[in-house]
Amino acid sequence: MHNSQDLQKVLELRNAILGGDEKRLKEQRDAGKLTARERVEKIADAGSFVELFALVSQNEEGAGVITGYATIEERPVYIFAQDFTVHGGAMGVQQAAKIVKLLDMAEKTGAPVLAIMDSAGVRIDEGAMAMSAYSEIYTKMARMSGVCPMVALVLGPCIGGAALLSQLADVAIVAQKVGQLMVFGPQVMAAMNGLQVDAEQMGGATVAAEMGACALTASSEDEALAKAKQLLSLLPSSNLEDSDIVDTDDMTRLLPAIDPSDADALLKAIVDNGSAMELYAAYEPAIKVAIARLGGHSVGLIAANGKLTAGAMQKAARFVRFMDCFGIPVISLLNTCGVEVGSVKEQGWLFKAQSQLLYAYAEATVPKLCVVTGDAIGQAYVAMGGKGNADMTYAWPTAVISALTPEAAVAVLYQDEVKADKTLSVDDARAKYADQYIEQVAGAVNAAKQGMVDDIIDPAKTRAMLCSALEMLISKRDSNPPKKHGNLPM
Repeated sequence: MHNSQDLQKVLELRNAILGGDEKRLKEQRDAGKLTARERVEKIADAGSFVELFALVSQNEEGAGVITGYATIEERPVYIFAQDFTVHGGAMGVQQAAKIVKLLDMAEKTGAPVLAIMDSAGVRIDEGAMAMSAYSEIYTKMARMSGVCPMVALVLGPCIGGAALLSQLADVAIVAQKVGQLMVFGPQVMAAMNGLQVDAEQMGGATVAAEMGACALTASSEDEALAKAKQLLSLLPSSNLEDSDIVDTDDMTRLLPAIDPSDADALLKAIVDNGSAMELYAAYEPAIKVAIARLGGHSVGLIAANGKLTAGAMQKAARFVRFMDCFGIPVISLLNTCGVEVGSVKEQGWLFKAQSQLLYAYAEATVPKLCVVTGDAIGQAYVAMGGKGNADMTYAWPTAVISALTPEAAVAVLYQDEVKADKTLSVDDARAKYADQYIEQVAGAVNAAKQGMVDDIIDPAKTRAMLCSALEMLISKRDSNPPKKHGNLPM
């Protein structure tokens, strides 16, 4: 009898916590948002979610977060979903303890973590204890980085410390209208600076994407959940496993005629079924980064196009390190005429960004393939396609590989010849010697003769050549010298 009474008390407590406050649940739905439990149910395989630490509570209120594990497309995933209906999902000691315990389990078992974020910030009533709680999660996520994939879904306000959690994940996805990433909320900004700005203007999906604060945006919560599911399908469960191989396209399929400067068309033509998941599309578009399948294997693609900015190179460096963490091969498509120097003052940032790009490629031990589709001028070639870094480098017949653009090279090498040539105008003379420089020095054939590219290929056979090289390199085994970690240029 005593056991029955105790069990009844447990059930009553569980029901009180799981049932939630009907008024707050209605407010959540009226705001156009799903509840935490509805979000978990939508992304997890039917009936697979098992909640953990459900009874952690105070005054019969939950800790503001739902934690547990489930399968997503039959793969185990750990999930925590902040519950905005409990104190605005604000972070406190109990919430942090639940999340840290969940992260511990993910690390030990080697499974991805999906963080569904919807939080007004920190439990101010807990003072320094709440701030310490955040630091415990930061520490755990930092140490888990590169062990298990972590994906953050921003489906509500993420203010202050909550926003930092999303940045420590491998990929952040923000849903339009409901998700915001902010250092301070509108009320605090108004109090501090007298600025009257709404949450969407401060850190909505569009703003976050343009700042590079999120890798993906979605038009709705349902789309955000679908994108998270798609992304997880392309990633391994941990750094000790390989991504699934899903062979659905002809590896020898020929490419149509494509302008090298049309990076979107090139990416679509190369990958399996024309399906590539571009990350950070709205941020620094001089370099595109995407994850897709090639010959059934998950690959990371980096397409450099035009003049490269410092932000674009940092974006690529971050992506290379992400791919390398989880053993995903990197394919670089190179068509760049060098770096963009907007002003003298920007040179310091450019130096740092170039060194970060070089460092990321050099440090990566995954298979690295490169195709020079157009120009490969300066350090971009050295980092992405140079023989010191790339396992295989191909070039299209019209490729130009040089330390300087042909026009700049003429100014340095052929200045006297241009002045002496009286049969042509200055512009025509420069064009003549630029063509001569390409033919005699910088063209693809010369690069191949010097062993700077492995082969000059028919552009139509680019996909077939990459698939073949990938099959050959997929068993590559390489490692960096024993050390605690390198000192990334910052």
